Amino acid sequence: MPTARRYPREGWARLRGSAVAIVQLVVAASAAFSIAHYGLGHPAPLIAATVTISSLGLVRDARPWRVLETVIGMVLGVFVAELVVFAAGSGWWQLALTLGVSLSIARFVSPQAGFAIAAAIQSIIVVVVPSQTPFLRLLDALIGGAMALLVTALIPRSPLRTALADATRLFAAFEGAAGTVAQGLRRGSRVRAERGLEKARELQGRVDDWRVSVESGAAIARISPFLRRQRFELDRFERMRQAMDLAVRNLRVVARRAVYLSDDGRERDVAADLLLELVRGANLVASSLTDISYEPAAREVLTAVAARLDPVALVPDGSLGDQTLITALRPLATDLLCATGLRPDEARALLPRV
Repeated sequence: MPTARRYPREGWARLRGSAVAIVQLVVAASAAFSIAHYGLGHPAPLIAATVTISSLGLVRDARPWRVLETVIGMVLGVFVAELVVFAAGSGWWQLALTLGVSLSIARFVSPQAGFAIAAAIQSIIVVVVPSQTPFLRLLDALIGGAMALLVTALIPRSPLRTALADATRLFAAFEGAAGTVAQGLRRGSRVRAERGLEKARELQGRVDDWRVSVESGAAIARISPFLRRQRFELDRFERMRQAMDLAVRNLRVVARRAVYLSDDGRERDVAADLLLELVRGANLVASSLTDISYEPAAREVLTAVAARLDPVALVPDGSLGDQTLITALRPLATDLLCATGLRPDEARALLPRV
């Protein structure tokens, strides 16, 4: 709460980003409880609601197989707890035994530590909260899990919007990192070049976020009847993401070369201008996220830059280090061209022979 009061914009942004997930949780938990309580007559179907909430969560990765994995682990935890209670009753050592077995199963099923804790909590509820009917909570867990999977398909979490937001953040950060490296080259400033390298290293987290949102969206679109039209865009995003993943790695290579060369304090306007032109092409690629008609324009700009990337012709009197820096821009240009839809061999063919 203090954070929300101090940074209201961030709080509202989180709320907007989680709005669909909140609706999912409310609908799924309420439906699971109602089915178990009013439909099947269970007196207190707590497990039905908690399994649903724990399976869906508020995480960005809501792929159906991850939800199913979580459901299976928690159902196993409930089953173990029901067996212990049925055979030995409730007590401290029964709780200890149930927790040990449940945590072991959960760790085997999933590498996520939070998942193991969620499964353990379900087993604790079974042991601690009394029930007159053996294995009734197991049925509640199955109802909750089924409802979580159903809601994943029927009330999807706007995967295209999430993937677009992640992509937009990546391209903005890419522009910032490359622009800072270009400043270091233009000024002959090692400090600016090092700052650009730091920014380039931070880009990998953005790439990973985009990967998770695209993969999650594609998995949901395969089972949701409402998201089939988004499959093409998600496939296009995945192609662009793979290319940008490589572009980010190659930007780090360029940044490291810039840091090394900036030790002499010389201004390198040619390399800086070329890098900024590549950034301009990357910005057009970013615009194509929402309007595919920008792809040809991005390809045209990047092709014009790539055709000039001959290190000997650009810096004929430069040192080997200067020519190596220009050479390092060639893979970066290739990756950005691939982000516009070209195959790698087609993109490489646009580069001058060296």
